[in-house]
Amino acid sequence: MRYVMVQIPKTPVPASPVPRSVPTSADVARLAGVSRATVSYVLNNTSAVRISEPTRRRVREAAKELGYVPHAAARSLRAGHSRMVLMPAPDFPVGPLYSRFLDELQWALGRLDYTVVQYGAVGVRGDEAARAWAELRPVAVLVPGSDLGTKGVTVLKRSGARAVVTLASESVEGAHALLLDHEAVGHCAGAHLYARGRRRIGVVVPEESGLESFSAPRLAGVRRALRGTDATIVELPLAYEESAAARLAARWRELGLDAVFAYNDEYAMLLMRALQDEDIDIPGHTAVIGADDLMLGRLLRPRLSTVHVELPSGRDLAELVDRAVRNPGAATETHTVLGASMVHRESS
Repeated sequence: MRYVMVQIPKTPVPASPVPRSVPTSADVARLAGVSRATVSYVLNNTSAVRISEPTRRRVREAAKELGYVPHAAARSLRAGHSRMVLMPAPDFPVGPLYSRFLDELQWALGRLDYTVVQYGAVGVRGDEAARAWAELRPVAVLVPGSDLGTKGVTVLKRSGARAVVTLASESVEGAHALLLDHEAVGHCAGAHLYARGRRRIGVVVPEESGLESFSAPRLAGVRRALRGTDATIVELPLAYEESAAARLAARWRELGLDAVFAYNDEYAMLLMRALQDEDIDIPGHTAVIGADDLMLGRLLRPRLSTVHVELPSGRDLAELVDRAVRNPGAATETHTVLGASMVHRESS
């Protein structure tokens, strides 16, 4: 047996690229022809020092060319606190109206040089969740919903949070509060339907988890509007599914309802389509009202009557956070911020 020796040439190992050094503020200062202090003032949006716009532009362009970004941890050490505002992800389905509010809030906080971080945790709520938030050492926490308690506020403040703000129907001791009056939304809808001559009024109660804190006060608002009248209120549990709406619509005539407040525009559109599939005339047989005043409601036929909901201004909330961060010892503020007004269209 013959053996043939084959020599495999050695492939040279490619040289590792020389790691590029991380650009510093000194590099930016040299390229822009300014001092390091000027770089810091410009990139940290410091308003206390007057710097010309051409100089600011030159510093920003130098930082962009070098790929330099300020070191958040170092900046936090200098300031004595972070610039992180923590927003726990809401445990309820977020609709278009709330999404627009969050976008405006994040933009406004960014203009004030805060970094907004959304935090999501499955199965952790209330004071237990506050301990997880505290581990990130935020300078402020904005809490949607009503799960946070006094103990949670204390934990956050001991960890260095200068501002804790809740967006709920009730305030929490030690926290700033933006009170959302969802009962007013239901009251507005109930009063309108009664004034239009409706007497057997259904109220949709969403079955989706997390919406109870909104749906319960809206139902209570309808009850308050119709208290002492000859109207009857019927609760209508409804999942946000076409099949669930179809089942409800199929027994609509036996329910004998002449109106429905469908919780919000999305549920109203879901139910309206199902009612029309059952040849239920809207508004002749049944008046339909939603809430939130979404654009899609104006495109329906008939156009959807709705309760216009005025959420707090993202800019005003950002300024509240900034005031609290600058003066953490000040008394907590409480503001009722949810406005409700009726928009009468063809469906009612």
